[in-house]
Amino acid sequence: MTQRIRACAVELGCRIWGTGPTTVVFIHGNLASKDWIELAAPMFPADLRVIGLDWRGCGDSDRPPPAPGYANYAMEVHADDMLAALDALGIGTCHLATHSTGAVIATHMLVRQPERFGKVLALDPVSPLGIAFDEAGIALFDQMRRSRAVTRAVMATAAASLFVPRSLAQGSMPEFRDGMAPTAALFERILDQTFTVAEGIWLGTPRHLTEEHRSGRLAARMRDIPHEHLVLWGEQDGWIPAADVKAMAATMPNCRLVTVPGVGHSMNLENPALYAGYVGAFFGGLA
Repeated sequence: MTQRIRACAVELGCRIWGTGPTTVVFIHGNLASKDWIELAAPMFPADLRVIGLDWRGCGDSDRPPPAPGYANYAMEVHADDMLAALDALGIGTCHLATHSTGAVIATHMLVRQPERFGKVLALDPVSPLGIAFDEAGIALFDQMRRSRAVTRAVMATAAASLFVPRSLAQGSMPEFRDGMAPTAALFERILDQTFTVAEGIWLGTPRHLTEEHRSGRLAARMRDIPHEHLVLWGEQDGWIPAADVKAMAATMPNCRLVTVPGVGHSMNLENPALYAGYVGAFFGGLA
């Protein structure tokens, strides 16, 4: 069941799976929501309590009007929201599970309050290096928010193994492989969700990730982050460069990289049972 949690100046959508003694907070990626782990959550171990939080501007959260330069949608602001939500939920310490851009938000959280967090499971993460979008890349986000067909084609590449490969070619309509009915239904629902996100998400996130890359401030902190990280990178991931996750694993003092065959950028959608297995193996039994 979804609830809303007061965090700083906004309310964030929140969904909780399980009642176990070990708390894991899930931070989703860009243009997404907490619902991206919906199919995997029933398979999580019974000793976990997994809490999904929507970013401001996404899912069931508030959508503040954008400030100049989308400053109120910066990665640091999302991190402050998440920390405030943990306070509101009475969570003193927890572990983190992230997907894509959620990893950058989580890294800001680790830097701000390192004592609060234990282990981090990072699925196809945007590393602390950020991502450099050129003007054409940012313009694509603007095209996506104006066209469902464009958004569907782009979002399909985030879960490539769900689709017939030839249907992902430019100019084609993505076509689900046989046997994908439950996942296809969720994909269509999260595609609908995408068109409800705030302008600060559509246009602010790529700009802020580019600034993270340009400044190098977060990347410079990687050697100082002692938290155990398990990075899962799908070998079909066309969004996150292999070099970035390798640099992350090589630089963070307690970080391990696993390359997972047969999936792309979104194992939580593409193979929920496999994702649940990694969650259980990494976090299960810690209490």
